[in-house]
Amino acid sequence: MNTQSNSFQALEKEDQDFRNSVGTMDETGKRKWVYPRKPKGKFTNYRNYTSYLLLTLFFGLPFVKINNNPFFMFNVIDRKFFIFGQPFYLQDFFILALGAVTSVIFVMLFTVVFGRIFCGWLCPQTIFMESVFRKIEFWIEGDRNKQIKLDRQDWNAEKIRKRLLKWSVFALISVIITNFMFMYIVGYEEVFRIISQGPADNPFKFIAMVAFTMIFYFVFTWLREQVCTLVCPYGRLQGVLIDKNTINVYYDFRRGESRSKWRNNEDRKTAGKGDCIDCNQCVIVCPTGIDIRNGQQLECVNCTACIDACDEVMEKVGLPKGLIRYATEAEIENQEKFTFTSRMKATAVFLALLIGFLGFLMYDRGSMEAKFIKPAGSTFFVKNGKITNTFIYTLLNKSNEKKTLTIKVLNPKNAEIQFFGNEKIILKGDQILKGNINISFPEKEIKFSKQNMTIGVFDEKGNLIDSFDTIFEGPFQLVL
Repeated sequence: MNTQSNSFQALEKEDQDFRNSVGTMDETGKRKWVYPRKPKGKFTNYRNYTSYLLLTLFFGLPFVKINNNPFFMFNVIDRKFFIFGQPFYLQDFFILALGAVTSVIFVMLFTVVFGRIFCGWLCPQTIFMESVFRKIEFWIEGDRNKQIKLDRQDWNAEKIRKRLLKWSVFALISVIITNFMFMYIVGYEEVFRIISQGPADNPFKFIAMVAFTMIFYFVFTWLREQVCTLVCPYGRLQGVLIDKNTINVYYDFRRGESRSKWRNNEDRKTAGKGDCIDCNQCVIVCPTGIDIRNGQQLECVNCTACIDACDEVMEKVGLPKGLIRYATEAEIENQEKFTFTSRMKATAVFLALLIGFLGFLMYDRGSMEAKFIKPAGSTFFVKNGKITNTFIYTLLNKSNEKKTLTIKVLNPKNAEIQFFGNEKIILKGDQILKGNINISFPEKEIKFSKQNMTIGVFDEKGNLIDSFDTIFEGPFQLVL
């Protein structure tokens, strides 16, 4: 136990300069660089597994295709959108908007129940920072103590070599991330084509890639944790969503206070001391530089590094783990168990209804969309006892299969259609086709100046795959 006590005293002396000024700003408001110690423990392992899985998905999904469609693509410029291999068009924008609303509601519910756990486990900023850039930094410059020493020393050969190596690797990774991000916008084939042709043939796309590379490099090399503490709006949103029944990373102040240094063979309970031995390990592993013992803070991203650090210390000194743990404020203050509140239940029900409705819209949107619109300012004309209207049709094939289509008027009957081209329309997969048709009725069939009409689109097997309701115009008739 003497060895353990000496090690705690050494850690305390080493970090004395950082104990009274935590976070990313000092007392004067100047940026204070955060040097978190490399975390280790159960939760760190779980987070690593989660990060590796998400990184694999990020770098792998651009090459995945379903029915020859990208698994995910959001090409705003060319208006090409694919989600789970399903094409979405501007006509389907309301589905995407509803999906965005559903996502916001889901994030709200998730935050109400689990706090900012998304930030520590799933956020791309955290995953790239902690599982990629930070690990490379540990590999090149060493752990916390070596990084602090390197930062304080003069620019000698060692410092120049390590900093240039780190910055070069960071720049290379930023380039890779940018290229993969563009794959989600234009597809991997287009990105490979741009790379093979060079910047001279694609100057604007090349400039865009360079700009995004510089942004990523700036974020992960300099801005870092300040994205979470100062820039990201989700951290601010958390303040109005969480309450005393929200699960967060909490320090059990009832058990930990009052804090006191560890002394061998001391009965801390009799002495009126809490389980917190004030070793400061929960602070120096925090990637945002906060002290979780000061209570729940918006800067906490729920990364659990402090839980692992505290549990390791508790195990060494023979005290129960869980001094810092996932808990609710009500549990800490009143020893209450977690329960789903009425607000959580109502939000969950609303979310379930939204997801169900969104699924129905995606299932019911069909493989074909047809529209028949009268040209602006056009009217009817009468010839040979027939009334004729002109329509502009727009046919959108939402599938990957080529379709042979036929247009027919479903209601009213006895319609004649004049095609400006082949009567059978061939439409390739994901193709939009526009054209003109004339629709005529015998004069006696048109009873009103504006007659409701339904036009149907049939496939080669004669199956109705879409219909469109419009108006057929005729002469005004005074009915006595």
